[in-house]
Amino acid sequence: MLTSPNPYGSRTLTIERDRASSVAYLRGSKGTVHGAVWLANHGPAPETVDLARANAGLPPVMPRVNTINPSGTAPLDAAALSVLWFEEGDGVAIFENGELLAVIPGWSDLERGMPGYARDAVGESPFAWSLSEAMEGLSPRVAKARAYWQWREAEGSWASFQQFVMGHLDSRLGPPGRYWDVSGARLPVVGVTERPAGFGRDYTVLSTVGMSCQRMPTAELYDTACRIELAIATRQDPGVATRVLLWLGQYPWRSVTWLGHGHTARWFQGPGTFPLNGGHQGVIMLADPVGVPDLSGFAFGGESVRWLWLLPLTDTELRLAQDQGHQVLSDRLAVQSRI
Repeated sequence: MLTSPNPYGSRTLTIERDRASSVAYLRGSKGTVHGAVWLANHGPAPETVDLARANAGLPPVMPRVNTINPSGTAPLDAAALSVLWFEEGDGVAIFENGELLAVIPGWSDLERGMPGYARDAVGESPFAWSLSEAMEGLSPRVAKARAYWQWREAEGSWASFQQFVMGHLDSRLGPPGRYWDVSGARLPVVGVTERPAGFGRDYTVLSTVGMSCQRMPTAELYDTACRIELAIATRQDPGVATRVLLWLGQYPWRSVTWLGHGHTARWFQGPGTFPLNGGHQGVIMLADPVGVPDLSGFAFGGESVRWLWLLPLTDTELRLAQDQGHQVLSDRLAVQSRI
């Protein structure tokens, strides 16, 4: 009865209804259900969970003890429903006639028994948790999501953000050279700015511009920076090196994940095609490695932005880092020897 993709194309909300109940599902790009929440019964509630119905793949019916409307409610009207995606794109709020009906947050996980939150739910059940009992934490999240998209959709918002980032980099890296839009006409908008050698450097720095304009999905669950930009120091052709940032610039929102210090990424094409020469096949991401400019000091949305520097790795190094952690490579990761 309702389908709404998130702004990044990585999650889709669908609300399904039959004569017995209505349920909202949060699905990935391949149709996998990542989160769900019961919304309403449309008839008398059963005393216990209807296992036969659940096993048949039908929308669940909430047991009597877990709904504020044990007699059921009228079927939901699709025209009365509206959707508000969280900034990260991994969670969503559903409204009925402007009133909050349900929330499926990014941490919803059916395999771990963590459904979304519903207005008509009582207590905790496998199908929904009480929305009213969670409003202290969820209400600010919903308000921030609304404020974010109102700002983002306003005329000049992106240009203003872009100017702030570029100004910050001007003060740390010197005047810009070329600029590439690597968004492909899709959200999030991400560009790459070139900072030619100078300012005491004999190498070019490339930095993304725009990743920090939206928080990364799931990052808050791991006590890490939620806003990042990526940077590369290189003496090679900057236009070619930019392909690495094109590859990773939208990755967190397309894959609904986060990037952080010590993470590695293997190049998605065959050996020998990696843009950074030297037999490399991927990168490691490091915050503040020795030998690169300090890019700290920029904040957006009340949160500090972390720049992660990408250093190229060979196949052997990638395997070593993945098996034993990035710390085992610390003595080899001198930036000056990898640019």
